[in-house]
Amino acid sequence: MNAKQQRPTAKFYAYQEKLRELSQKGERGASERAAYESEMMKASCFLEVNGVVHHYHDSGPGFTGETVLLVHGWDCWWMWWHHIIRFLNDRGIRTVAYDLKGHGWSDNDPRNDYSISSFAKELGMLADALDLENFHIAAFSFGPFIALQYATHHPDKIRSMIFFNFGYLENNSFVEKVAPATLNFTFNNLLRKVTWWLPAYVFARLVLARNTVLFHDVLIGFESLSLCAPEAIEQSTGQITSMEVTESMSGLVEELQVPVLFVAGDGDSIMTPENTAKLAGCCSKGVFVNVPDCGHLITLELPDTAAGLIYEHIRYSVSQDDLSAS
Repeated sequence: MNAKQQRPTAKFYAYQEKLRELSQKGERGASERAAYESEMMKASCFLEVNGVVHHYHDSGPGFTGETVLLVHGWDCWWMWWHHIIRFLNDRGIRTVAYDLKGHGWSDNDPRNDYSISSFAKELGMLADALDLENFHIAAFSFGPFIALQYATHHPDKIRSMIFFNFGYLENNSFVEKVAPATLNFTFNNLLRKVTWWLPAYVFARLVLARNTVLFHDVLIGFESLSLCAPEAIEQSTGQITSMEVTESMSGLVEELQVPVLFVAGDGDSIMTPENTAKLAGCCSKGVFVNVPDCGHLITLELPDTAAGLIYEHIRYSVSQDDLSAS
């Protein structure tokens, strides 16, 4: 491993202190949450990537089997994968879940560059530092934009890919002009100023989710808002709604030569199943799965379903490689 470990970030220490205070409250739920998250934090590592200290969570049964790199979505952080991590680790899969710069426990970018291309570059630098070869990528929502950019330049390093709630965005000049300002206002000017989890949860339940989410996962989702740099939200919204980016997606998918699983939530109004199926049709080894009674937040709404899909896709991809080699 070429990774030179760094000291944890200030955001990590602040969160650690928050958990310590929770554990001292004497409330059962708070104490259980603090104990659970504190235990997971033991697998947290820090690495300087492209001049920014990044957090990544590296866990599983050693480094000799299959590895999946988990790429979170827009305004999210690595903890959105916590159910998936436990599920895969229990089945012999190593997981590396990292925070994009400006998200979670990773530092903000002093150059204020939150472009898709810079995120993809840093994904590659992290993979190289960890000596990841022939690995799998699972990415959610905004994450596939980054994973696709990386795959374009490093197709030989990827064994398979899984994309959750990601598809071909129908776009036009009106959407390109209006959507960024609307999304930025909603998340940076409204939700970010909310200090109580309930209004944010009501918004997510009405707009993004089709299932009741565990209270602990509600809190994990709510933490995303305070941990994410406002500039990252603003720049990301401008990119994912730009004509240039959306029109390039089908071409990037066509270039993929590895098995790719496209997973849609049947009730996802953000990345609709129809748009996901359309993008999957551009991939020579693409498979489309429509999950009933699910919205846009599958990793928290139906974590066992999401984890099972990743696990089975990894098994399928490995078996196909074995067949090709025999």
